[in-house]
Amino acid sequence: MAVVTNTFTRYAAIGIREELANVIFNISPQETPFVSNIGKKTVKNTYFEWQTDVLANAAANAHIDGDDISSFNAVVPTSRIGNYTQIMRKDFVLADNLEVINEAGRKSERAYQITKTGNELKRDLEHNLCGLNVAKSAGALAAARKTGGLGTWIATNTAVGTNGTGAGNGAARVNGTLRAITEVILKPVLQATWTQGGNPGMLMVGPHVKTVISGFAGIAAQRYQAPDGPTTIIGAADVYVSDFGSINIVPNRFSNPRDAFIIDTDLLSVATLRPIQVTDLAKTGDASKSMTLVEAGLQVDNEKGLGCVYDCTHS
Repeated sequence: MAVVTNTFTRYAAIGIREELANVIFNISPQETPFVSNIGKKTVKNTYFEWQTDVLANAAANAHIDGDDISSFNAVVPTSRIGNYTQIMRKDFVLADNLEVINEAGRKSERAYQITKTGNELKRDLEHNLCGLNVAKSAGALAAARKTGGLGTWIATNTAVGTNGTGAGNGAARVNGTLRAITEVILKPVLQATWTQGGNPGMLMVGPHVKTVISGFAGIAAQRYQAPDGPTTIIGAADVYVSDFGSINIVPNRFSNPRDAFIIDTDLLSVATLRPIQVTDLAKTGDASKSMTLVEAGLQVDNEKGLGCVYDCTHS
């Protein structure tokens, strides 16, 4: 085909208006299943504490009529433990004329950046509470204070890879040799968690471990009673029907991918000292500075009601 001589086309035209969609497409995930499902509380100090206790083991208990007590049982004190809040922040500086320039996809650049950094902080909070193996730390003048995440607390009901440990009490654990998660590994940890008094309803895992659990032998034959319908065959492991109740299998993009956390959400809370807030910083020149900040930590009421299969192959 040929173009007629002197045909004026868009390649020579001057002044063609741009066609820019008035929407900014951002597909970065914002789901935070851990923080969204556990409890919330407000604290008034950077170090917050709570107490734990356990009942004596059930035992045979029979006494004769009119018996007197000559020896009393020892009273066992409660355990007092705590964690630290951690400061997480984002900041940005914008030239002042951006607030009057007509930009596509947003009426205000500052408002857009506030929303964006707020969503980023939500992801950071999720990742720091359940995605890192970092010990709790009081910090110092030149060192940031850190909260002990979920993996640093669970030590009683665990399965670990070779040479791995579950440190507990907010201490960083030692990673073991990676191995594939199996029902043979998972079931004893579920049983131990229930025996200790936990009522787990969530198994939080990374994406690869989720696909492995979906392929557990017999999972398609497990039946789950839907709340408002007939019995349904579970083809994917969205719900795992264990001997100790139904467990929701929840994939999390920001949790530690090598760990499968068995969670009773009633035993966990986000402890917030300062909720997400925006602060305008001192202005210098023809630009404005802003900081978005949150300060929070993790409270694990009693780790004996939780469990974890550590050191799972995750790719």
